[in-house]
Amino acid sequence: MTPSTLISIYRTTRLKLVLAALTIFVIFGPAAADLARETLIVETARGSSHRFEVEIANTPEARGQGLMFRKTLADDAGMLFDFGEERPVFFWMKNTYVPLDMIFADSAGVIVRIAKDTTPLSLAVVPSNAPTRFVLEVPSGTSDRLGIDEGDLLKSPTINTAGD
Repeated sequence: MTPSTLISIYRTTRLKLVLAALTIFVIFGPAAADLARETLIVETARGSSHRFEVEIANTPEARGQGLMFRKTLADDAGMLFDFGEERPVFFWMKNTYVPLDMIFADSAGVIVRIAKDTTPLSLAVVPSNAPTRFVLEVPSGTSDRLGIDEGDLLKSPTINTAGD
């Protein structure tokens, strides 16, 4: 190969790498920063309340991204997925490094199922097993630590306006 051919290949390869990096940034980079945030309260049947600061995933893109690629999640943080209507939903942990508790709730915010201690990076399907509108993802062990059970109630601006 001539030096000019090598330079051309180098420039083309470099351009492709830059474009790939920009594409990854556009798809994954700003997603977390762009999501709305709000305070969510879990009210237990035992009378205790627990506060979380959550990001709202209410678009197909945000729900598809979820908590993927995050390396940490604060004990009082999470993500609230809003599917807009009650229906069976299915999750997985692909590209998700933080073990999670997935808390499935109906349109009124009543918890219908908790999938505890999900396995990071797993392709196993985690079903709601009941009609679900909302899913709250929090760090693994949170449900047991705070005594959160099926039948408890999620409250937030997003959930409280779901019936309007």
